[in-house]
Amino acid sequence: MSTSGNIPAAPAGWYTDPAGTGRLRWWDGSAWTDQFSTPPPQVPYGWPAATSPYSGASPYAAGGYPAGPHANVPAGFQRPLLRRDAPVYNPLIWVITLLPLLSTVLLLLWTPEFRFIFVGRQRTLDPWSLFTPAYFLILFSGFATYAASVLLAYFDSQRLKRDGVVRPFHWAWSFLSNAVYVIGRSVIMAKVARGRGLAPIWVLIGVVVLNIVVANIKMSALMSSIATIPA
Repeated sequence: MSTSGNIPAAPAGWYTDPAGTGRLRWWDGSAWTDQFSTPPPQVPYGWPAATSPYSGASPYAAGGYPAGPHANVPAGFQRPLLRRDAPVYNPLIWVITLLPLLSTVLLLLWTPEFRFIFVGRQRTLDPWSLFTPAYFLILFSGFATYAASVLLAYFDSQRLKRDGVVRPFHWAWSFLSNAVYVIGRSVIMAKVARGRGLAPIWVLIGVVVLNIVVANIKMSALMSSIATIPA
């Protein structure tokens, strides 16, 4: 955060334009940008000033810095662009994107010892031969990956807000799947960071393709091992 003497700069946000245009202008935390909101609507006659969505204290504190952002900026305002040096990636989003690989690794470690049993005169696969420790680890990893994705998405969303992203993709979308959050987050970051921020989508595609290939190879190997079991 930049400072001027002993006065710290205000946080990034929408503030009254110091040029007197009557619009809100984006302060990026260190300087005014060229991004403006749409003109504020006229406050109806008799509307108490305290309830006006554009009411607020004086826009400047001592030293010429904005006194505080407008907390009631309508959600329809376009998200302001980030500074060129603003980060768009962090370790959290990469962990969220790569978490599905945990199940893939455990799948490779799953080596059941297939057995056949006779039910009457019919020879059939013993289902208990599938339930090895690795099998239960695969089941548990699915729940653990889901919970970790939601938690990490929350912290990632909060971090983006601290980095100056206005209304980042909401973390609650991760309840649907980690892929939904990764895609939505990347699309918004590409909008506010001038095309940067799409890399997690490409990594996610690679993870999905790798999981499909590994799963097919593993299933083929298991089917082959079943076919070679002597009667």
